[in-house]
Amino acid sequence: MFLSGLSTATPPRRYTKADCWDAFTRSAWFERLEPRARFVVQAVLGRDNGIEARRLAIDSLDEVFAIDPDTLQARFTRHAPALGTEAAAGALADAGIDASSIGAVVVSTCTGYLCPALSGYLVERLGLPAHVQCFDLVGQGCAAALPNWQLADALIASGRHDHVLSVCVEVCSAAMYLDNDPGVLISACLFGDGAGAAVLSREAPADRRRVRWAASASVMDPGEREALRFEHRAGLLRNILTRAVPRLAAEHAHALMRDVLGRAGRDPAEVAAWIVHAGGRDVLAAVRERFALPEPALAHSAAMLREYGNLSSAFVYFVLQEALRAQAPGGAWWMTSFGAGFACHGALLEVE
Repeated sequence: MFLSGLSTATPPRRYTKADCWDAFTRSAWFERLEPRARFVVQAVLGRDNGIEARRLAIDSLDEVFAIDPDTLQARFTRHAPALGTEAAAGALADAGIDASSIGAVVVSTCTGYLCPALSGYLVERLGLPAHVQCFDLVGQGCAAALPNWQLADALIASGRHDHVLSVCVEVCSAAMYLDNDPGVLISACLFGDGAGAAVLSREAPADRRRVRWAASASVMDPGEREALRFEHRAGLLRNILTRAVPRLAAEHAHALMRDVLGRAGRDPAEVAAWIVHAGGRDVLAAVRERFALPEPALAHSAAMLREYGNLSSAFVYFVLQEALRAQAPGGAWWMTSFGAGFACHGALLEVE
């Protein structure tokens, strides 16, 4: 399987950490939360947490503090199809192929629910064929991009499709929740909205860098399910984020990489570029330490985190796009994502 086209999309409005703190101090939530909770928010937004700005699907930060089921569902319903369509249209254009060439579409999201699902909106808005196979994957959290590509690889290997459209779209501002729990508050300060899309193909495209999906694997650790997950509370999605996440991400990602590269006959020292999901600054630091990497190795992930925040499943599309844009050296590239489950996925990309 080869990458033929790649694109990303975000809402137009950019909000800095300072913008978010100012809006928080003006909101009713500032007095509603305990003093310790206010201190947590100030500490996260006031120090270097690896994030400078986020894109959110709102016209004003004041909207973030209207937290009720109908408001958040309306936000997801409005913006998830739009962001997914924008990213997907960009990927088709980048690939230089018509929508009629797509045999299947695989869509991942965890920040909202639609029935009929998001794939139907993409079929309608992109003009995909009526007979296109549609797969909507849910509940995989930040890790979802790689399982999405694994399904695309299986569909292409089946011989039924030449091109599969892969889309991850997250409206994290539609899964907003606030209370006095530090993990909930940190989560509210980390996540942004965005979408990524790729056209994945049987044959390598001409006249562009050759990116081949060479091997992949996954690991699931249900015993750590409570470390990172959504729960439903009062009709809302509430993100559970614990201190164990950086360690779990680093340990599972490292073991998975050694397994996949070992089976492929490659040495970790051969990896020329790292396409790593950034759950946050502490996650990147844990990955860097566990993998014994120099700081520049994760520069693409760090740059995307600083400008966009944690985009959940869409994040690795942004990192891969940045690495290609920066003309990262060819060879073995390692792509990894991790999240709710606790799940971790990794893939060896061969790039020329």
